[in-house]
Amino acid sequence: MNSRIGPVERATKRSWDEWLAFMERAGASELDHKAIAVKVFYELEGTGIEPLGWWTQAVTTAYEQYIGRRIPGQRPDGTFQMSVSRSTKLGMPELMEAWVAFAPADEFVAGAIEGEPKVSGTERRITWRVKGAGGSQIIVTSEPKPNGTASLIAAQLGLPSPELNDEARASWTEAVARFLRTLPPPR
Repeated sequence: MNSRIGPVERATKRSWDEWLAFMERAGASELDHKAIAVKVFYELEGTGIEPLGWWTQAVTTAYEQYIGRRIPGQRPDGTFQMSVSRSTKLGMPELMEAWVAFAPADEFVAGAIEGEPKVSGTERRITWRVKGAGGSQIIVTSEPKPNGTASLIAAQLGLPSPELNDEARASWTEAVARFLRTLPPPR
């Protein structure tokens, strides 16, 4: 069974059979990703599910994987993406400052990027973006947690194959682990 189905059922309070019936009525098997997502969005709108856009994508992707249109990690354009997420004891700004200092000194990260990273942020997240080798995109985000700490999410998008996606996941998992070892111990 698709690993996305259980969370979709719990969050939307609908069985997978109910979602399949909805998709059948909507003619989803003949629609592209965006058109399915629009139908799901309007179906979920007003139900109180948050974040609405995220769950819209989760339902749509679970359906596309269920019917065999996509495999896990595959984006609508046929490329692949991966991400690695870890919680830390640092606050959001301190976490990104530490990443910005770490990234150019790490052999893997420095070799994976092309060009100069750009950092931008809001009170909801701080993002470090850069082009990756082979035309991919690398995004590292610091996102706040309710207790004043933050999580680091490293993602690489636009990978051409599942094999390269798996390799990227392993490499980024190791890079994030190296980064976490550089952080000061919690007080």
